[in-house]
Amino acid sequence: MNKALLSLAIGGFGIGLTEFVIMGILPEIATAFDISIPTAGHFISAYALGVVVGAPVLTGIGSKYPANRVLLALMIWFTVFNTLSAFATGYNSFITLRFLSGLPHGAFFGIGSVVAGQLSKPGKQAQGIAIMFSGLTFANLLGVPLGTYLGKHFSWNLSFLLVGLVGVLVVLSVKLWMPLLKKSSETRFLEDLKIFKRVELWLIILLTTIGTGGFFAWYSYISPLITDVAGHAPEMVSVAMILAGLGMVIGNFIGAKLAERFSPIHAIIIILSCMTFCLALNTVLASDKVMILVMTFVIGAVTFCISTPIQMLIIKASKGSETLGSSLNQSAFNIGNASGAYFAGIPIAMGYGYTSADWVGAAMAGSGVLIALVIIMLRKRNKQQEKLENSNL
Repeated sequence: MNKALLSLAIGGFGIGLTEFVIMGILPEIATAFDISIPTAGHFISAYALGVVVGAPVLTGIGSKYPANRVLLALMIWFTVFNTLSAFATGYNSFITLRFLSGLPHGAFFGIGSVVAGQLSKPGKQAQGIAIMFSGLTFANLLGVPLGTYLGKHFSWNLSFLLVGLVGVLVVLSVKLWMPLLKKSSETRFLEDLKIFKRVELWLIILLTTIGTGGFFAWYSYISPLITDVAGHAPEMVSVAMILAGLGMVIGNFIGAKLAERFSPIHAIIIILSCMTFCLALNTVLASDKVMILVMTFVIGAVTFCISTPIQMLIIKASKGSETLGSSLNQSAFNIGNASGAYFAGIPIAMGYGYTSADWVGAAMAGSGVLIALVIIMLRKRNKQQEKLENSNL
């Protein structure tokens, strides 16, 4: 494997670890700070807010400098504030550090996606992007279970020290393996902002937010599905998380193949249609102890097929300002994270049971299919207008 791509994958591993490990040790953090678990959930939201804010801001600042130096600076920032998170003494300090830790997330994946495409062989850009995102999937398979184990059996601080250690590895790998690259954007940031005038860009951001929100509607409530609905012992939740992580690893590379076999937009329609079906089917099968584990693997695989195609879609739609567009997609992912969990929680709070979260997820994924169809219709209309204008000339 290209060592430069491997350094991006290690970075994805670290980011995936810090984003998801907190979900497994939230009770321990709540106990340590003497707050309720819902209040501790603010730390997850603070990280997501950091991603949303940091993606365009840090991408804009970094566009003036060589991409390899920007990636290095982002991961130094990541390492410092995730390590400091392990030494937080209370709610205020920890929520501030979680926000600061989230700032480089979107910019790293945004710039990294463009760099991964540049480092790949012609026609293999999808595979390059998939390699970077493989770090995120392996984090769910290996890093998150390890970090959760350390947090639950020893101390929550160790979970974030683990993230800091991975951050050091990322910094070293980017420093040693990433070649000298040109600026991440050749245009001024104010020029880059003109992409916000493109209707298709906004539709893709909406597609990412709503479509991937279907995954987070399911994933946010996977623990009670395993224990309360299927009747498994609490220890089986860790097994289910590993199965989901394994599915994500496999699905990530399947998605890259689909993006090469079809166009990214058609691959997304296929994936979101499958996600809609699987989430709806899970409402029926969730009470079966065996099938709930099978579906956990399947849903993990299907949903993470979308990572590469949707990243390629927004890069192509952001022509001339690819890095900014790519980073904005990471903001959309995190808005989808928050909105999926929020909307899925509404029917649960109303007493409809935990499987109702899957119906919400199916509805969100299905809505993503409709948005993708609108994008195709918009493209056809634009082509027709171009032909008409050319014929008039």
